[in-house]
Amino acid sequence: MIGHQSESNSSQDMFNFPQPLKFLAIATILGSTMVACGGTSQTEAPQSQGAAEQTQSTKPVSLTLVSYAVTRSAYEKIIPLFAESWKEQTGQTVTIEQSYGGSGSQTRAVIDGLQADIVALALASDINQIEAAGLIEPGWETEAPNNSILTTSVIAIVPRDPNLQITKWTDLADKNLAVITANPKTSGGARWNFLGLWGAIAQTGGTEAEARAFVTKIYQNAPILPKDARGSSDVFYQQGQGDVLLNYENEVVLANLQGENQPYIIPTDYNISIDNPVAVVDKTVDDRNTRAVAEAFVEFLYTPEAQKIFAEVGFRSVDPTIAAAFSEQYPPIENLVTIEDFGGWDQVQPEFFGDGGIFDQIFQQ
Repeated sequence: MIGHQSESNSSQDMFNFPQPLKFLAIATILGSTMVACGGTSQTEAPQSQGAAEQTQSTKPVSLTLVSYAVTRSAYEKIIPLFAESWKEQTGQTVTIEQSYGGSGSQTRAVIDGLQADIVALALASDINQIEAAGLIEPGWETEAPNNSILTTSVIAIVPRDPNLQITKWTDLADKNLAVITANPKTSGGARWNFLGLWGAIAQTGGTEAEARAFVTKIYQNAPILPKDARGSSDVFYQQGQGDVLLNYENEVVLANLQGENQPYIIPTDYNISIDNPVAVVDKTVDDRNTRAVAEAFVEFLYTPEAQKIFAEVGFRSVDPTIAAAFSEQYPPIENLVTIEDFGGWDQVQPEFFGDGGIFDQIFQQ
């Protein structure tokens, strides 16, 4: 069954910023969406290790999944499948509360007290922050397959007018286009976008000074910085702002599946692998005695059933068989870099996005 749904109020706060960005505003959405899901489905999953270790109790159990904004369409389909599978294996009814928002905002919410059993976020550095707060044990990357990377994506460019003929990254600055991208301080997707823009210059023969000048011009031309990737889509598609949208490939694919039918570009000469991790929050599951079912849910996310759903709504699957089945939908990238090409998140987070980092320096010019 699909349980009740409730959605918290949201609002947008506008801030003033220094020249030459005084007209730039950050759309801040306060709070996050909460949903409760159980599930029924005809799909069966193999017996999980978590189920085998589950106690004989059939008392209903509730989990909380905290994730970033654009994953909701996948989890709303996956969770009912898991709930039925778990019920069949253990006799226990499981309900999964969900919270969605910008990855950075969700990270802070968990650290500040939002009791998540599982976090599925936009980048590993967000989970590392939760680990540093003492809520997740070190070594979480080894607790799930594929180094705990659940899905991947790349950056997509969506021109409002197809006649703009954007063929390379530098066209975004050369044509003085109003670019819609989220705020790197609150959005994991925005941090990936920032690195993609930076690397398109600095990792293809340009200097750091040239990369800084290019990225600065992009943000000078940004009329608004929404709080998360979904907010960016709303600003571009629904509100009609901006000449170009930078967003996750999966978010753009989903928008078209929902009827936007907007042509988009996947730069294949240079792009960045957007690796999205998942982890069990050790302190919560131990306090609430939910470890077995939480670990079983994470395990279920890597099954072909779940990975197929991720692929159907726009994510690149980490299951080789599923990835091959969807290969025509997701073009290969000739020069696909990873976060390690930037030095890893331990270096990138403070250098680019920490207080006084490169983003702050650009924003304050």
